[in-house]
Amino acid sequence: MYDLIIIGGGPAGYVAAERAGHKGLSVILFEKKSMGGVCLNEGCIPTKTMLYSAKTYENALHGDKYGVFGDNIRFDYGKIVARKNKIVRKLVAGVESKMKQHHVTVIKGEAMIQGRTSQGVEVTCNGELYLGANLLICTGSEAFVPPIPGLAESGELILTNREILDLKEQPQSLVIIGGGVIGMEFASLYNSLGSKVTVIEMLPEILGNNDFEISAMLRDIYGKKGIEFYLQAKVVKVEGNKVFFEKDGKTDSVAGDKILVSVGRRAITKGFGLENLNVEIFKGGIKTDEKMRTNVPNVFAAGDVTGFSLLAHTASREGEVVVNNLTGKSDVMRYNAIPGVVYTNPEVAGVGETEESAKAKGIAFKVSKLPMAYAGRFIAENEGGSGICKVLVGEKYNEVIGVHMLGNPCSEIIYGACMAIEQEMTLAEMQEVVFPHPTVSEIFKEVIFS
Repeated sequence: MYDLIIIGGGPAGYVAAERAGHKGLSVILFEKKSMGGVCLNEGCIPTKTMLYSAKTYENALHGDKYGVFGDNIRFDYGKIVARKNKIVRKLVAGVESKMKQHHVTVIKGEAMIQGRTSQGVEVTCNGELYLGANLLICTGSEAFVPPIPGLAESGELILTNREILDLKEQPQSLVIIGGGVIGMEFASLYNSLGSKVTVIEMLPEILGNNDFEISAMLRDIYGKKGIEFYLQAKVVKVEGNKVFFEKDGKTDSVAGDKILVSVGRRAITKGFGLENLNVEIFKGGIKTDEKMRTNVPNVFAAGDVTGFSLLAHTASREGEVVVNNLTGKSDVMRYNAIPGVVYTNPEVAGVGETEESAKAKGIAFKVSKLPMAYAGRFIAENEGGSGICKVLVGEKYNEVIGVHMLGNPCSEIIYGACMAIEQEMTLAEMQEVVFPHPTVSEIFKEVIFS
């Protein structure tokens, strides 16, 4: 019997397996596809790899801003995709190596939960029966494809995040249904490579729950780069390569070589015998408590399958919480300092409360903000670029409750804000922190002294 059975080898599953193996637990992990899950194979890593190629190309085109000139600047889409595939293979191999290093048994195949007995949880895979004292469910999520009339009939013209990454040729025009994080990252990628991009979004602004002001600024930047946006527009049908939508009481349409459906993801709770455990489902995902426990003893869930915070770094931390509690360290999952990043060019990063969420919760707060240009390093490396850093503090204790940024490379420095929120640091405490000069991260200090 194993101490821990894990179903799913994504960021929640493989991190939990690694931590558990390191702490001496006997662990078996089932993965029906490739180790690393959606993030490594169909999401985080492949998109960021291709986005970096696009950013490199875009920077080369505008090298004259920095006194650097080149002729016949071009890209090879096939090589961009090939490089993406190479990096994915390398990182998948790295995860597999870690499993061996920590003595985790990995079984490739579809696991099926049989039920819970007095001895533990029974799971079958490839005709074999396995028994575990504890079960961790990390089956992840999948792209949600809404029942839009004509969508299914449009065949290979319709893409999700999975299919678009495997395109052999760059689409000359792309219609994106959904202006959330995934939609905007693909909009950025193909806009940088020269495709005509159109984004159709039902909400009043792109990027959903992100800071509204920053989302509007990013949309303005991409509007000037040539992306066409239709906000508060509802897609009503698809006919071939045409997407029809209603806006302001009128019906309009746009056409594209490909149509990307990017309206969100949903937890995978079917197809692996979950019903044999009578686990409680809440809002489409597995309901858990702060220790990632389900309503069934010794059964845990982590990652996108909970339907709560669909981010790879959230999933990894949730997996750690499970293992810590199994190995004697009391630990709880906190969601107040989970960072979110949009890897467009420029990047968007944020953590904690936005102005909108703080108002909705009735939190009294103050806002300080400055253009990113107040950091000398930002000016040096972003000629003609714009950006902003916004810090929210609670009125009562003057503690940092939210930080939101637009501008490169905010994805690499937002962790400092995460630590400040996690540690409930006040502005006075933040003001005593020494920041390296010159760095873009100094914008934090400029804002809190403003």
